[in-house]
Amino acid sequence: MDLKTATALRRLRLVSAPEAISFLLLLVCSVLKRTTDFNAVPVMGAVHGALFVLYVIFWADAWNRAKWPLGTAALYFVLSVLPAGGFFAERRLRREAEDAVIASRVRKEGVVNA
Repeated sequence: MDLKTATALRRLRLVSAPEAISFLLLLVCSVLKRTTDFNAVPVMGAVHGALFVLYVIFWADAWNRAKWPLGTAALYFVLSVLPAGGFFAERRLRREAEDAVIASRVRKEGVVNA
């Protein structure tokens, strides 16, 4: 994995958890708007919208650079529209990055253990 691919995956991973948190907060604000006089939906909607747009941009870049199959790309997109899906995407992306670093070190050192 080259540096640009690793960077694209890292950006996607770093925006996935805040996007999930903003989605959950938006849901809470929506309930509070209906049950109380508290209305933070316009603010949280804008925050969540901006984070979602960033997620989609970073997702498209990561898909392009990592050459994911359609199923993997679709999974990461579906995780972005589920309320807590960003947390699962972050965990999968972290594991994918760690595996890529290990594979890169093995290739670099020429070490293969059976």
